[in-house]
Amino acid sequence: MALRLIIGNKNYSSWSLRPWLALTGLGIPFEEILVPLDAPDFKQRVRAHSPAGKVPVLIDGEAVVWESIAILEHLAERFPDKGVWPTDPAARAHARSVATEMHGGFGALRGAAPMNLWRPIEPLALSEPAAKDVRNIARRWGEARERFGAGGDFLYGAFSGADAMYAPVATRLRTYGVELDPVSAAYVEAIHAHPAFVAWKEAALKETGVLPEDEVDWPTVKRV
Repeated sequence: MALRLIIGNKNYSSWSLRPWLALTGLGIPFEEILVPLDAPDFKQRVRAHSPAGKVPVLIDGEAVVWESIAILEHLAERFPDKGVWPTDPAARAHARSVATEMHGGFGALRGAAPMNLWRPIEPLALSEPAAKDVRNIARRWGEARERFGAGGDFLYGAFSGADAMYAPVATRLRTYGVELDPVSAAYVEAIHAHPAFVAWKEAALKETGVLPEDEVDWPTVKRV
């Protein structure tokens, strides 16, 4: 039975992007089911699959998995040869740690700079807590690239679940014109050039639904 992934709007839903990018980027077939975040019956439709009532949700036969980090772990178990996590034990431990840190942390940046793929690249003044998040993220990226990044452009060389977890942050840093060190800037470029991300963004730019809470220029909606 094919995997099914329930997601929200591609322009805004950073949580949906993560498992979608992992599945697509690692070549794991699945069926996509998109439920608009502003649909009046959004909760009802998603709760038909998951008690959390939130996206993303992965349906794998009788198994239902929600929360992006849990979905990645499920995929790692189901498809051990697809490279969800690095094969080297030290790299794998580091990847799981930084991915989990992304899942539960950096709230100041996420709150101040929501993912919005159709917004033109324009600088946004960040609070000190958000700027601190940027510095910490750049530090994690630098550690991963220096210790484990040989052989590819991603955090652990080849594309992995850790990159899927950090992809939404990479979009935020570009969208809001955040100045980055050379290693971080190159990594942001690598994420945006990945064919799976390119496909996601192309679909996102065709969407029409607007979420005011994710438009930092509201009531103006800026679109590329």
